[in-house]
Amino acid sequence: MPARRRSQRTTKPNRPRPWVASVAVVVSDIARSRRWYTESLGLDLLSDGEHWITVGQKRRGGQIHLCRSEGQALEPGNSGILLLVEGDLTARVDELRSRGVEIVHPPTERPWGWDATIRDPDGNEHLLMNR
Repeated sequence: MPARRRSQRTTKPNRPRPWVASVAVVVSDIARSRRWYTESLGLDLLSDGEHWITVGQKRRGGQIHLCRSEGQALEPGNSGILLLVEGDLTARVDELRSRGVEIVHPPTERPWGWDATIRDPDGNEHLLMNR
């Protein structure tokens, strides 16, 4: 009997599985953050309700949910959010810098590719990486 491929052995039953739809980022000023994420960073405004404000890229999947801090302590720093960038990462970072986006770490070549880190007005840091 021929050896079975690994993918055949790991076949899972066909059942609904969850997927990431939205990741929350706590912000202090929702209007300022809406402008920064859409105008400076260039994401689309996907929903804008009284509380539920999301940004992302239309028809591309995951979203960032901008949450008002309302009593929540802000925890600035690495958000753990990875934003994929197509094309020349250095050129994209230069464009973001010209829009006033703070660049924490400039484009750097790593064993897995190029990345850079940006910071939003509340101190949340996001990693940019080539797609």
